[in-house]
Amino acid sequence: MKLPNQRRDDLNDEIASHLEMASRDRIDRGESAKEAEQAARREFGNVGLVQYVTRQQWGWIRLEEFLQDLRYAGRTLRKNRGFTFIAILTLALGIGANTSLFSIVNGVLLNPLPYPNPEQLVTVHESKPNFENGSISYPNFRDWQKDNHTFSAMAITRSYTFNMTGRGDAQQLRARFISSDFFSLLGIQPLLGRTFAAGEDEVGRAPLAIIGAGLWKRKFGGSPEAIGQSITLDGRDYTIVGITPAAFDLFQLSGSLAEIYVPIGQWSNPILLKRGAGIGIHGVGRLKTGVTLAQASADMASISENLSAAYPDTNNGISAKLTPLRQEMLGDVQPLLLVLLGAVGFVLLIACVNVANLLLARSSGRAREFAVRAALGAGQGRLIRQLLTESVLLAVSGGAIGLLLAQWGTTAALSILPSQLPRAAEIRVDSHVLLFTMSLSLLAGILFGLAPALKISQPDLHETLKEGTRGSSGKRSRAQAIFVVLEMSMALVLLIGAGLMIRSLSALWKVDPGFRVDGVLTFGLTLPNSLMKASPEAIRAFVREIDQKFAATPGVQAVSQSWGGVPLSDNEDDQNFWLDGEAKPASEPDMKWTLDYVVSPDYLRVMQIPLRSGRFFTTHDDHGAPLVTVVDEVFAKKYFGNENAVGKRIHINRFDKAQDDTPIEIIGVVAHVNQWGLDSDQSQALRAEMYLPCLQMPDPYIANVPAGGGTFLMVRSEGASTGLLNALRETGRQINSEQVLYAPQTMDQIVSDALASRRFSMILLAVFAGLALLLSSVGIYGVISHLAEQRTREIGIRVALGARQSDVLRMVLGHGLKMALLGVAIGLIAALGLTRLMSNMLFGVSAVDPLTFASVAVLLTMVALAACYIPARRAMQVDPVIALRYE
Repeated sequence: MKLPNQRRDDLNDEIASHLEMASRDRIDRGESAKEAEQAARREFGNVGLVQYVTRQQWGWIRLEEFLQDLRYAGRTLRKNRGFTFIAILTLALGIGANTSLFSIVNGVLLNPLPYPNPEQLVTVHESKPNFENGSISYPNFRDWQKDNHTFSAMAITRSYTFNMTGRGDAQQLRARFISSDFFSLLGIQPLLGRTFAAGEDEVGRAPLAIIGAGLWKRKFGGSPEAIGQSITLDGRDYTIVGITPAAFDLFQLSGSLAEIYVPIGQWSNPILLKRGAGIGIHGVGRLKTGVTLAQASADMASISENLSAAYPDTNNGISAKLTPLRQEMLGDVQPLLLVLLGAVGFVLLIACVNVANLLLARSSGRAREFAVRAALGAGQGRLIRQLLTESVLLAVSGGAIGLLLAQWGTTAALSILPSQLPRAAEIRVDSHVLLFTMSLSLLAGILFGLAPALKISQPDLHETLKEGTRGSSGKRSRAQAIFVVLEMSMALVLLIGAGLMIRSLSALWKVDPGFRVDGVLTFGLTLPNSLMKASPEAIRAFVREIDQKFAATPGVQAVSQSWGGVPLSDNEDDQNFWLDGEAKPASEPDMKWTLDYVVSPDYLRVMQIPLRSGRFFTTHDDHGAPLVTVVDEVFAKKYFGNENAVGKRIHINRFDKAQDDTPIEIIGVVAHVNQWGLDSDQSQALRAEMYLPCLQMPDPYIANVPAGGGTFLMVRSEGASTGLLNALRETGRQINSEQVLYAPQTMDQIVSDALASRRFSMILLAVFAGLALLLSSVGIYGVISHLAEQRTREIGIRVALGARQSDVLRMVLGHGLKMALLGVAIGLIAALGLTRLMSNMLFGVSAVDPLTFASVAVLLTMVALAACYIPARRAMQVDPVIALRYE
């Protein structure tokens, strides 16, 4: 490059000045004058090494050059502590938020399932006309297991609770009935002992048990002598044959860890061997090598058709539903986490854009430095490399602090995670998360450093030296404005997403569940072992005593039992029936269908479900009295239209065959209860429901209640205090010392847990949106401040020529408002497309809700104007005399 003589002299003076300053800085640190001058020349590009620098600028960076760049970058950043602090903090927030969420995604989604060849594992359900993933009939399972050609193994499991006695106080334990090949199919090896052998799961075999490592340590002290000992469950002795690994669960749900495994044949429920009975049994299978899910589904469909032909009364319309285990385990969690990961990615992009803006603003003061280095022989690649070294150093520092923030953030996230989130125990900051953070830091450094580096690394020597200390800022200002627009648009998308989630949760809280939530305490109650072989009438007498004694407990207003679980618990108990006067359908699938709930007389008083017409049960609706039922308004409307359902009669086939033809009279109609969750879809929310009095259930049903895990009690009181719970426990012990009161929860807690996943996503989206709003506000503030400073001389001239302070205010605010409105417009367009991805996460609000979009747009615009107001006020105070001396 040839320069005019005068410009060449100016450039030489500039070079000499920079070299002298750099040399003095090194002499002050103790270096000799000669060493200092040589080092200064190396830093700014030794004129004698121009050819070497040019040859090496895009080649391999030697270690000493990299260390030199690193040292220079460190000194540069230390000299600008304010800029460095803000940049590192901004990046730490973005990287920390991403690392926290990635630790959750890694634990839940990315880590392989802890089973050999997990891609071969599928869940097996019974698809019915009313349940796509219904429970399996045990005889159907045995036929599927025997006749299929595509599974190497197939097993079943059913959740249960045992009352353990004989080893200290009676204790309620989570358990599973399983088929013998359950553990071998999953590839789970016991810590001690063995699993069940083939045939040990058949009805009539010896009672065996496998216990969990936690129970083994608590009750047996971790002694190997536990193998072969007996454990008393529901009054029956089981021989321990094995110990499972700690924290084992099929679906990796921390809230459902079983501590005891018993062969399915030990379940004394007489319905077990009834074909067509849905009794909570679900399956898991391992596909043969090379078999696809479609091939297995076709194989099971063929078997189901054969069973339908052989057993038309129970199997008509019944088939097998296969789902990959991973998909079943994750459910709706995967799309939720991916949406949140995309949202937190936006936060990092905004952080990177912010730092890029800071670098561009800072580049104005470094224009002459890079012009001098270019004149000394440093090529464009050399300058870019130096600038990228600085940006990567910033990013790595931000990543290190972000990792510390991520440790805290992950802990905080775990405290608000839904209790039923799968694989929550695997969430931690491990080596994969560390690698992710390192990679993210390097990528962020390159991302936000590249654009400023390309801008700064092409200095116009003539213009830069001519403009003095101001440098050329037009292109940089345009780039900064573009960055601010991007920040605003991304922040708007996040704010709209958070706004939609907040409105969804608000809508869910307003949903009428059909009962009064406050003041209700629920808990499970085991029945004493002495009832296992008692007569049905003795069991009914004991059920009456439970209601009477607990109702008499001080502080209790009303008590009811529920044998089908509590509301919002996804009850699977269904009932087939036909209307009185109709011919009985040939098969169960051809019958009408409803959910059923077996309760005691005070259920309506406890839950305070509105009674629409007729009456509810009384103590007179007992065994031997005319059979009665109460239906909900959906049932009445669906099956009787506008006619009054009270007085109508139906037939149900759950009773023994002798009672099939005995009609049941509908004595009342109650409000619909959202048994399947506040956010259930229309098809679920409008499922018909019926209630049956527990004391009118037939003898086979009553006889199974003690062996079915006991009963749930619903207690209405003035307040579910610890004192009341202790009083209820004492009441239970007074009735029978073998009883155990377990899993106490208020209905408020149950409703809150039902909304946990939505609340979790709302909190995280709100946090990410808040960070985005903060960062974008800081970004537009910084740009407007920088632009106002760049225009100080112009503003001084305007004021000197008569411009008022309001004119200056309008000018500065107008510039910021243009950027904000453009960012809002782009963000609205982007949000219209992106919010549709979260449609399944919303309730009671559209993904393109106009109110949310408009409110967020106005909010972001007002925040942007507020951020612009401070530099605008500062510009209004410019003294024209001082401004005209600015350069």
